[in-house]
Amino acid sequence: MIHDRYQLAFRLYPYERSADQDADAPVRHPVVVMGGGPIGVAMALDLGLQGIPVVVLDDHEGIGQGSRAICFAKRCLEIADRYGCAQPMLDKGVVWNLGKVFHEDRKVFEFNLLPEEGHRFPAFINLQQPYFEKFLVERVREAQAAGAPIELRGRNRVDSVEVKDDHAVLQITTPDGPYTIEADWLIGCDGASSPLRSMMGLDFDGRVFEDSFLIADIRMLGEAFPTERWFWFEPTHGAGASTLLHKQPDDVWRVDFQIGWDIDRKEELKEENVRRRLNAFLGDVQYEIVWTSIYTFQCRRMKQFRHGRVLFAGDSAHQVSPFGARGANSGMQDADNLGWKLGMVIRGEAPDRLLDTYDEERRFGADENILNSTRATDFITPKTKTSHLFRNAVLSLAEHHAFARPLVNSGRLSVPCTYDGLSLTAEDGLAGGPQRTRPGSPCPDAPIGNDYLLNAIGGTFVLLTLDAEAPETLTDDGVTAARVALSASDDPSGALADRFLGAAKSAVYLIRPDQHVVARWDAFDENQVRSALRRACGKD
Repeated sequence: MIHDRYQLAFRLYPYERSADQDADAPVRHPVVVMGGGPIGVAMALDLGLQGIPVVVLDDHEGIGQGSRAICFAKRCLEIADRYGCAQPMLDKGVVWNLGKVFHEDRKVFEFNLLPEEGHRFPAFINLQQPYFEKFLVERVREAQAAGAPIELRGRNRVDSVEVKDDHAVLQITTPDGPYTIEADWLIGCDGASSPLRSMMGLDFDGRVFEDSFLIADIRMLGEAFPTERWFWFEPTHGAGASTLLHKQPDDVWRVDFQIGWDIDRKEELKEENVRRRLNAFLGDVQYEIVWTSIYTFQCRRMKQFRHGRVLFAGDSAHQVSPFGARGANSGMQDADNLGWKLGMVIRGEAPDRLLDTYDEERRFGADENILNSTRATDFITPKTKTSHLFRNAVLSLAEHHAFARPLVNSGRLSVPCTYDGLSLTAEDGLAGGPQRTRPGSPCPDAPIGNDYLLNAIGGTFVLLTLDAEAPETLTDDGVTAARVALSASDDPSGALADRFLGAAKSAVYLIRPDQHVVARWDAFDENQVRSALRRACGKD
């Protein structure tokens, strides 16, 4: 069995000596990213594809073993698609939409996470994190070949960081010895144990839940289970207080066993003890163990994600319990949010204070994730006799009554955050407009002819018109919003009208580079659009 996450699954960026190591004085870089995990590489892709030079420093040379994150949501794939690497993820991943909930040996109910048509991507794919990271790094290599100014430096361990008013100074150790560089902007994507956070004397606030879960990734022979998410409360096999089962690529299945707090981790990870639980659960099924680990629920975040010229993203900024697939998915939304804002600030298109809205919006998103994860944890692991009785009563009711099913919480699965009422979001000007596309919301996909809407927007500001007139471009203080003109008739299925018009006859949407709605109206008004555009750039 493999317990060491730093055994390499893919050695993708082996150490090479850089020109910075031979420079007479520390070289200044526009952006340095600490951490070569999925969020750090995604962050580099976002900036590099904008033409902004970025250096990624990682203390290893590639991608660690073990599945770790396996469940990637539709919004995460939509972001990866803008970066140009979603298709291989989709090709490799296991697509699923259906989930089932069991209590003891009875199915309580099942649910479909994407019951509607008209989306390019499924609700979720299951894909081992090493593959997800590998496809990101392969896209970096393609981008580099096309001229994107991205560097990935393996075995470059950052030992200290000094933060100054307008830059940061990094002391780095390599196999050839130490060297120093400077960064106009430093982004910490170095994981839950973030060395950068420690160097700056910063910490998390939140809760650590007193329970433990054993992960066992196993390769099963044959199709023992369908490609669905199955969750058992108090399963009759007795191998854990709850059990979760997911299929991954390569005939690998993820099994999570809830095993309690007062345990001997070393003892639990012994192969014979892992097999004892698996055998009780699976019965007469042939399998091999691929990877095991034990984790605890943690719902915590930093007080602030921005500290002057230093910004934090992904697990370095926030942690949530894994039920709900909110870790890597929310980290990708961090990169999606920060990338366009930092790009605009570096190019001089927006004031520095635009980056404060990254902190505002993604703390809002982290709090939403923590709230959902905390509620799931409390439901899955009741800590008192009364809460346990309540939980089981809800499960009994849900088996027969639909009204109780929304109360069952085996992990509210990741959905994109809507930035309701925050500083970049304007008031809603579309009477009768759909709730799902109100200001602050990420645009849902919809079919348009032989394509999809999200392929037509993103990366720049867009003025989306539906059966409404508007100029082809609108420029304010050097920032341009280009028109994408559509009609409800472009989608005979009615999904486009349902998602963007609702009861309205026409609509004009101002959409950010990360595909979130800034504002919407029933007709084009130049003054209103200019005001909303300035607001979205942090100028008003």
